[in-house]
Amino acid sequence: MMRRAIVITGATGFVGTHLTNRLRREATSPPIEGWSRQNVDLMNPALVGAAIERIRPSEIYHLAGASHLGDSWTRPTEPLETHVRGTHHLLEAVRRYVPDCRVVVVSSGMVYKAHAEADGLIDEDAPIGPASPYALSKVAEEQVAFHAAIHDGLQVIVARPFNHTGPAQSPRFAPPDFARQIAEIERGATPIMSIGNLETRRDFTDVRDVVNAYVAMMARGVVGRAYNVCSGVATPVREILDELLSMSRVAVRLETDATRLRPHDIPYMAGSAARLTADTGWVPQISLRQTLSDTLHDWRARTQPL
Repeated sequence: MMRRAIVITGATGFVGTHLTNRLRREATSPPIEGWSRQNVDLMNPALVGAAIERIRPSEIYHLAGASHLGDSWTRPTEPLETHVRGTHHLLEAVRRYVPDCRVVVVSSGMVYKAHAEADGLIDEDAPIGPASPYALSKVAEEQVAFHAAIHDGLQVIVARPFNHTGPAQSPRFAPPDFARQIAEIERGATPIMSIGNLETRRDFTDVRDVVNAYVAMMARGVVGRAYNVCSGVATPVREILDELLSMSRVAVRLETDATRLRPHDIPYMAGSAARLTADTGWVPQISLRQTLSDTLHDWRARTQPL
């Protein structure tokens, strides 16, 4: 199939920006249309349909949606609205105007049932058991995607990324928040870092590896399948903090902030990306230490002296 154009929903977000930059570096990349809520609102089916009819893309990376799990506890209907209705509107437009278009729908590793550490790595056949409104909305979004693949014959692939981080991520997430606080302290802020729960263990992958995974899925992923995107290593959040503190140019004191603690925090999550590797050849390339170093460097560049 000739590559006509690429649409990226959520193009101005953390991952969307990295993906756009990644694709634009390809010499053979077709035109890229970046969608955000400002130019194509996925809640408006007429607008979505008109945009798809006009562009007639051959590839869509569907990244748009709520990104912060913690927000879903206070606004539980918002992610359901965005992930379910928005995805339905998009895939319905694809069905009507470009049924040969390949679509990568980005879900989340949070759809899986919480595992104890002894359970090892989670693969795509593991039980589904969303533990938050955000995760529930992602399960529902997946059902919309799988229905489109099975019943409408659309070329839909589902990505289940686990935790990912890197330069330009919002400080609402732990690694960039730690990096931001260190950069600010180095610039003269009070040398006290606010922290939350450091005992959880998460599977972190660099965002640049994650977007490479999405590109690999688009090219070689099997339609109707779900793919974990992860490193296969569960790293304690405490180790993330310790690694960043080892890079700090000043001494820092830690203080626990109760507002940073979630009502339900899954203690352990790590996934297996064996299916993704087998089908596409993707493997992560960037070490966690390099990711954290690049994230701290990014915050140092953005932080102004007090």
